[in-house]
Amino acid sequence: MCAPMITRGDILWLGIASGVTGGIIGGSMLGIGMDLMANGQPFGLVPIIIGGPSSAIIGWLLSRRLAKRITNPD
Repeated sequence: MCAPMITRGDILWLGIASGVTGGIIGGSMLGIGMDLMANGQPFGLVPIIIGGPSSAIIGWLLSRRLAKRITNPD
């Protein structure tokens, strides 16, 4: 049995979904961290540092789900 092909729509949806959700999560963590830092709390550096990698995890999880769907067709 031949594995299904990745369509252009799958790749487009993966890029849009990971970009939007990653931007929302990373941006909100950056905003929370900046607010904490502006109010004099050094703990605000933690959400700023974690914001980038946590937003990239969303794209990684979506791409794994797409790869699993292609390798194991229902």
